[in-house]
Amino acid sequence: MPEALSLTQARRIALAAQGLDKVRPAGPVSSRAVGRTFARLQLVQIDSVNVLSRSHYLPFFSRLGNYDRAILQRMAGSHPRRMMEYWAHEASFIRPDHFQDLVLWQSRKWVGAHSMDPQLRSGVASRVLEALADGRPMTAAELTARLGHVEARQRDNWGWNWNAVKMVLEHLFEAGIISAASRTESFERRYTLTARVLPERPAPPSGLPTTDSSRAAALVRLIDAAARAHGIGTLRCFADYFRTPLRASALAVDHLVRAGSLLPVTVTGWNRPVYRHIEAKLPRTATGRALLSPFDSLVFERRRLEALFGFHYRIEIYTPEPKRRYGYYVLPFLLRDGIVARVDLKADRSNRILLARAAHAEPDAPSDTAAELAAELRLMAEWLELDRIVVSQQGDLAVALAAAVSEAGSGLSAKRGQA
Repeated sequence: MPEALSLTQARRIALAAQGLDKVRPAGPVSSRAVGRTFARLQLVQIDSVNVLSRSHYLPFFSRLGNYDRAILQRMAGSHPRRMMEYWAHEASFIRPDHFQDLVLWQSRKWVGAHSMDPQLRSGVASRVLEALADGRPMTAAELTARLGHVEARQRDNWGWNWNAVKMVLEHLFEAGIISAASRTESFERRYTLTARVLPERPAPPSGLPTTDSSRAAALVRLIDAAARAHGIGTLRCFADYFRTPLRASALAVDHLVRAGSLLPVTVTGWNRPVYRHIEAKLPRTATGRALLSPFDSLVFERRRLEALFGFHYRIEIYTPEPKRRYGYYVLPFLLRDGIVARVDLKADRSNRILLARAAHAEPDAPSDTAAELAAELRLMAEWLELDRIVVSQQGDLAVALAAAVSEAGSGLSAKRGQA
């Protein structure tokens, strides 16, 4: 008989797996703590939006508080590498252990040069690889200049406008032949050969035949990692974490069930098969507090988020402003074992202000929501080296939040008005 769990128990398992069930550790955050957090999450999504902070920095703040972002830069640039870029849920920093498995299962042909003339693609690829083998890591623009590549391109107002060099670079990146050595200040990739990023584990050449059994074993490892990161979830939850195919992922889930790594359970209110990882912990209580990035791994799978927390969430960055319901860059606010509010945040770096442009409470938000959110905003402002918090009047939580920020003080001030 499968173990029967309440929805509250399922929430606590999920929060513990993601490192969000406890109060943050006191004192300075060590490199080891950041590394442990990344190992727990398996990946962090990358996104170019920098309204508040680059998205890959935020999950570590959510779990650890005020930490030094340079730790992540060292993890992504040291040898041996502790994190590297590749396609996973989306563009992500991944654990190097997963790289070769993901190369076997990722298929992002739309980002590369698969539609190019094969002869042109091959010619550009040969020149790109030669340039990277002979020189330092380079951006697409630097490689275009190095190769003397010129082409006429139509400019439009939406989507990417890549030249042939950039398309081939992304094609080689997807194939695992080249990787990102680092990023520029404007968030452009600096490309290099994967063999230089992982000298101890060079990637296999593109087109190397793989057996069905090696692909199946790779997917089992990925689904096991996803299940560890979730603690509890459905097939769709696990497959979505690394964006692996549902049908093949179902076979991997079956394998892990037979092996005893996944345990079938029932959860009140869930009407589909649910699995708990054998190593997932069930805390007696959840005491954490965190603002979650729109790209946080806890909120990746929106249906899971709504099933677990009763929280309907959509990123409204690409929604026209008049049609936005909650704001542009809205972060869910986790308090104990519930998501109790959402706040639209922006870092005004030139004026050193953290702007809370809108704040909305969930229907069952506890009475201390405003006070706890104010404390979280103060911690975020300190982490981002901002001097003040300005709370707009937008949203049903805004008045209480502004008052709570003002009352708490701590060297930061709240100002009522339109942000």
